[in-house]
Amino acid sequence: MTIYSWNVNGIRAVEKKDQFAPFLKKYQPDILCIQETKAQEDQVADVFSEKYPEYEQFWHSAQRKGYSGTAIFTKISPISVLYGIPEDIQEKYDLDDVYGDTTKEGRVLTLEFEHYFVSTVYTPNAKDDLSRIAMREHWDPAYLEYMQRLDRKKPVIFCGDFNVAHTELDLARPKENEGNKGFTKEERAGFDAFIRAGFVDTLRALHPDTPGLYTWWSLRSAARERNVGWRIDYILISPVLKDVLKSARIHPQVLGSDHCPISVDLSL
Repeated sequence: MTIYSWNVNGIRAVEKKDQFAPFLKKYQPDILCIQETKAQEDQVADVFSEKYPEYEQFWHSAQRKGYSGTAIFTKISPISVLYGIPEDIQEKYDLDDVYGDTTKEGRVLTLEFEHYFVSTVYTPNAKDDLSRIAMREHWDPAYLEYMQRLDRKKPVIFCGDFNVAHTELDLARPKENEGNKGFTKEERAGFDAFIRAGFVDTLRALHPDTPGLYTWWSLRSAARERNVGWRIDYILISPVLKDVLKSARIHPQVLGSDHCPISVDLSL
């Protein structure tokens, strides 16, 4: 089974650029997790269902139009669909700040299958002035607690844009970016907690020391062409799935967004 994750930075824009259909045709993911759809379900669902009938499609749109949002396209029918973070976990953590209520931004979507869960997440950005670091210190443990809850029922595969480079290996210029958005000690600690909890960073499990594996590039200064990038998109799995992990890849050749898709093959 092949699972892909892609922050499309506006799915209608990628479709308009004629980048989405060729991607699906070439790579044929069994499950595709999408972040930052920037679309309401009623704006896209009918068109996409007609154009891509091989996929069941599930959308979790933000209340604010043209903002955030997640979706999952799947060739495998789920047994249930779970939207957002459970209310009791929401109540435990403060997930609302001056920028808005993150629980109303379509940031988490989860499908339950017979033997596993697949969840996708679009983690809030810390902002250039780090004014949303406090939110991140609530959001990361909230989502971790949710994944741990699911993992107690059956294995979980979760992926998306975590808006953090975990280690110095995960960005081209770590020294210059120390303490900047996406590479603060608080954000990195939030991701460390997933690893300490036993979840497996699939790319580093198979490519522990490989540099230059980036998933996002600034649109300025030809950063993508020069591969001056960051790895902020991840696929993590329950430890019990590590033995069935066959490959973990990034796909920088796929254009259409400032992020590239990432993927794993699992012998499930």
